[in-house]
Amino acid sequence: MTAQDPAGPRTADGDHRPGGAHRDGTQETLAKAARENFPVAPRFLPAAWRDDLMAVYGYARLVDDIGDGDLAPGGDDARWLGVAPEHAEDRTALLDAVEADVRRVCAAADAPGDAEPPRHPLLRALRPAVRRNGLTPGPFLALIEANRLDQHRRTYATWDDLLAYCELSANPVGHLVLAVTGTTSPERVRRSDAVCTALQVVEHLQDVAEDFGRGRVYLPAEDMDRFGVRERDLAAPSASAAVRTLVAFEAERSRVLLDEGVPLVGSVSGRLRVLLAGFTGGGRAALHAIAAAHHDVLAGPPRAGRLTLLREMTAVLAAARRGSPR
Repeated sequence: MTAQDPAGPRTADGDHRPGGAHRDGTQETLAKAARENFPVAPRFLPAAWRDDLMAVYGYARLVDDIGDGDLAPGGDDARWLGVAPEHAEDRTALLDAVEADVRRVCAAADAPGDAEPPRHPLLRALRPAVRRNGLTPGPFLALIEANRLDQHRRTYATWDDLLAYCELSANPVGHLVLAVTGTTSPERVRRSDAVCTALQVVEHLQDVAEDFGRGRVYLPAEDMDRFGVRERDLAAPSASAAVRTLVAFEAERSRVLLDEGVPLVGSVSGRLRVLLAGFTGGGRAALHAIAAAHHDVLAGPPRAGRLTLLREMTAVLAAARRGSPR
């Protein structure tokens, strides 16, 4: 009888499958995929795509959980990353350790057998995706940098400042999706950036109260001033008329960005078209939920149901066939 690998089942070439990490707690991280506004790696995709997209998602979720202080209790992540127990709650130290593990992943892809293997199970699961798709460190490091910013920056003065943050926190994920599916082009990257930024802003709108509780405000200060909203208004149990107007304004900005995803969907075919329609449709469905709550995002994060998501995905697919953003 052989001992079970603590990081879960392996592929034929010895790497870990991202879906098999049930013994080490990383499955809890991967399970959060079901709570996203959009389908992360639906079952209709080819198995290799699903494995690689889930590995990318697992990495992105780990980095975000570190940045938000949402790691599972027990300190397993710190131990895996080689962070001393006295620094297990130090988010900056943990992010530094993840960066080192990313570099191990990429070094191992460049020189198999010679480089030090990554330490964290989710980073070990990422190694096949990096190798198969020739993924570079840039997008992975950008996600870390976004979470480093979250440790010391709590507000954003302008819409452009927020967009610059999204270039680090959201757009790299789109770059990785295009790379995994072999569909990268300058125009697709541009449109993917618009969709990913929109999805990030929509998530910020849903989570205004939660983010404020963490000491962060992702609503641009210039827009808050324009609509007469003060930070103390975000601590209320329900949104004032001014807050609702501000949320509606940012939601419309997000909708315009999401419309740029329709030509992106129309530029690909087959199952990938359905996946990308899920991203854009998921953002639209979330905006529908926000509108249905009369833009009161303080009473609780508005979430769209499955039927709304399917309806919006269908609308995006139809618009893509017509070559129209609507």
